[in-house]
Amino acid sequence: MPPTTKPLGLSEPLYKYIADNSLRESGIVRELREETERLPLSVMLTPPEEAQFIVWLLRLINARRMLEIGTFTGYVTLWSALTLPEDGSIITCDVSKKWTARGMHYWKMAGVANKIDLRIAPALQTLDQLQAEHYQNYFDFVYIDADKENYLSYFERSLLLVRPGGIIGIDNVLWGGSVIDEQDQGSDVCAIRELNAKLHQDERITLSMLPIRDGLTLAIRK
Repeated sequence: MPPTTKPLGLSEPLYKYIADNSLRESGIVRELREETERLPLSVMLTPPEEAQFIVWLLRLINARRMLEIGTFTGYVTLWSALTLPEDGSIITCDVSKKWTARGMHYWKMAGVANKIDLRIAPALQTLDQLQAEHYQNYFDFVYIDADKENYLSYFERSLLLVRPGGIIGIDNVLWGGSVIDEQDQGSDVCAIRELNAKLHQDERITLSMLPIRDGLTLAIRK
């Protein structure tokens, strides 16, 4: 999980100002976030300003089909499903029935459960299954926010599943600033450093690493 929930490089008053003058959560989206924030592993929650940026991107590219790797309580899933058009769909994958059950409750209340295909299995297994089901070049947007040691494998499989011109978003690419701390050789931060370095040299994509909260890389498949 991320080493910090604090926005990098922002004072608390400035962060509050940004949230107060930018964040627009609907009531049910906010309710799920607030419930999640009370959980022991709330640090795994995508911050609201980042989630809002993701759904803004969905609107910008007129996305209809989304793949999410790492559901947790389904906060991003819910907001995305509310944003996608009526014929839109999300495939979201996680290993936990416990955490995703919270999201399913809110998805039903919001009337978007019909848009969401939740797959409970190790993500690599699900991604390989999607290839077997002929989902290559299918998704408009892929969001990766799961176990960091498999990030590079998730990216490689996502690149096969996203359409040309589609976007892959990867969370936690700054890892609380630890990516520049050479004394930190933990498995998570090393995996993120490797991913960042390889994406920078990858000619199959155009990319931008954004300092939103804990870092968000956006990669467009050429």
